[in-house]
Amino acid sequence: MNDEEAPYKIEFPCEYPIKIVGVFHEEFELTVRQLTARHAPGFTDDDVSVRMSGQGKYCAVTIMITATGEPQLKAIHADLMAHTMVKMVL
Repeated sequence: MNDEEAPYKIEFPCEYPIKIVGVFHEEFELTVRQLTARHAPGFTDDDVSVRMSGQGKYCAVTIMITATGEPQLKAIHADLMAHTMVKMVL
């Protein structure tokens, strides 16, 4: 593999969006905020956006964090996916 074919590498630290999708529940947003904050404290309300599906069954929460490395991102993904309310993490 030459340099032109090398996979894209993220340079840490960086701003990194995490999108969490789940079936709507009144505690969904709070739950994913808490799970994410375990590994990436310091985000504010301005760093969080919430979007409901057209029929209101699903909810997507996007949280912009300051990512410090791949281990942090993997830990966030594992904690979020382990929760029963979370269906997908992007």
